[in-house]
Amino acid sequence: MKMLPALVSFSFAMLASTSSASASAVYLQTGQLLDVQTGELKADQCVLLQDDRIIKVEQCGETPEDARRLDWSAYTVLPGLIDLHTHLADTGQSSDLAAPLTTSPAETALIGAQNALTTLKAGFTTVRDVGTYRGLTDVVLRNAVNAGRVPGPRMFVAGAYITIPKGGGELNGVVPNDELPADMRLGVASGPEETKARAEFLFDNDVDFLKLIATGAVLAIGTEPGEPELTEAEMRSAVNVATARGSYATAHAHGAEGIKAAIRAGVRSIEHASLIDEEGLRMAKAAGVWLVMDIFNGDYINEIGTKEGWPEEYLRKNRETTDVQRQGFEKAVKMGLKLAFGSDSGVYPHGINGRQFAYMVKYGMTPLQAIQAATLEAARLLSREAEIGNIAEGHYADLIAVQGNPLDDIRLLENVAHVIKGGTVIK
Repeated sequence: MKMLPALVSFSFAMLASTSSASASAVYLQTGQLLDVQTGELKADQCVLLQDDRIIKVEQCGETPEDARRLDWSAYTVLPGLIDLHTHLADTGQSSDLAAPLTTSPAETALIGAQNALTTLKAGFTTVRDVGTYRGLTDVVLRNAVNAGRVPGPRMFVAGAYITIPKGGGELNGVVPNDELPADMRLGVASGPEETKARAEFLFDNDVDFLKLIATGAVLAIGTEPGEPELTEAEMRSAVNVATARGSYATAHAHGAEGIKAAIRAGVRSIEHASLIDEEGLRMAKAAGVWLVMDIFNGDYINEIGTKEGWPEEYLRKNRETTDVQRQGFEKAVKMGLKLAFGSDSGVYPHGINGRQFAYMVKYGMTPLQAIQAATLEAARLLSREAEIGNIAEGHYADLIAVQGNPLDDIRLLENVAHVIKGGTVIK
């Protein structure tokens, strides 16, 4: 049985999309086209788009019959970017701990619609939304985007956090947890059998993957990032459900022991990985597990959180994890681990996701590797490498344009000039 409030669905049905009408054939002329596989910048390339797909990439010629020519010849063109750690369908981080509770499901959904458009205009044409306090609101948002009611990125959603009671995925410190609304506790579980039941429930309600809270969190009252929460057995029970449903689980895991337990349990990726140790790095590499490390937002939390009066507990835990996480990221780059782009948008304002690229370069990546993390590698993690993350025949027509060469200045990706998603010009 679906637990989505009718009011949320009604709210989305009343929204009018700001995107243009149904796409047809477009012959896109580029200044330079970045081949994200090789790093080659190709001049005088044109991309033929038909409806939502790329039909052909070729040396520019005459505009094909029945196509309109779009001139991006002043720009470098890349595939649409992918952020694997966002929270669109939520109120966002602030000093008001009660905001997720006092914001209704319908209001949360509308906030999500605004966040979705902002993120899309920033050049992120695909996101993995990794959890919301108002359970399944992200499912409604994804469905509204897919139906064309709301302009936003292509979304893969988790529905809710699978977490222990009072764990890192709970809204702690506002009211007693057992007094929270049912839609805010859809993933709360104790023991392998209950974890399995929660996982089955979420897939029955149309989520794309599972988000497991393996350790405490920085931004959750009463939990510590280094402390394990879900057990290996609990996580394995959820992973088994995901596998049976043709999907996977990712694990929020800051602490070294929680990271290793999640890898042993069979997760596909680790979020944050702030306190990963040498053994955890070796295990992740051996298992082919991706690390999705949000190495930008620690500076934002420290600056804005201090200014706005966020709980001192948050600020203390952020200080304890920011620098060591970046050191772990550097080690992971040197060891050749799988690293994919995930920024934790919602902790900071949506739309500035691109600021993470400069941090990835500062802490060991080449500009091309950072771009690949948000294109090819992110697509591989999602098992969608045949559809997104590259400008190639048969892929979705997701493209962005920047002024200048991002291989020379990665910060150009913080100011995207033009965006096409699924063949529709967004910006």
